[in-house]
Amino acid sequence: MRGKLIFITGGIRSGKSAFAERITSELGREITYIATAQALDAEMKHRIDLHRQRRPDNWNTVEEPIKVTESVLEHGHNCDVILLDCMTILLSNLMFAQEEKTGQQFQKEFQNEIIEEISSLAKTARDARAHVVIVSNEVGMTLVSDNFLGRQYQELVGRANQIIAGMADEAYLVVAGHPIEIKGGRS
Repeated sequence: MRGKLIFITGGIRSGKSAFAERITSELGREITYIATAQALDAEMKHRIDLHRQRRPDNWNTVEEPIKVTESVLEHGHNCDVILLDCMTILLSNLMFAQEEKTGQQFQKEFQNEIIEEISSLAKTARDARAHVVIVSNEVGMTLVSDNFLGRQYQELVGRANQIIAGMADEAYLVVAGHPIEIKGGRS
């Protein structure tokens, strides 16, 4: 038997992580939290610290900025729920990993490999025994970036969100701390 795949999206600081943490706590006791953020500057370190303080001590935290699909595979059979926070940062990490791998600035053609990875993540999460909750920023209601890299990032996030939401059993948009059901629903 497989768990549910739950997708949660919303704007920056919309309350999506807090909502995801609440759902995660309701779904089970054995929790694996996959954190994709890296403390590359003081502001991000502070944000990571705030997220750590909110999590219960009994949650198993896996800090994995790139190999998230492998982490879901590894932990998807030995816990009740996996919370992946957040896919948006994962995409940024994957973009910069592409640049490092190729030695070139990010190019539109690099998107296909990243989208393949997100498709693999979605299938792995959907088929896991554990419930999997994936958090991502919604970029479809923002201004289009004025630079190439920003536009590529927005396009990747939009495409990735559609892939995850398409395979999800439930999907929510969080606005001003309030979740709005967009697919499935809590029963």
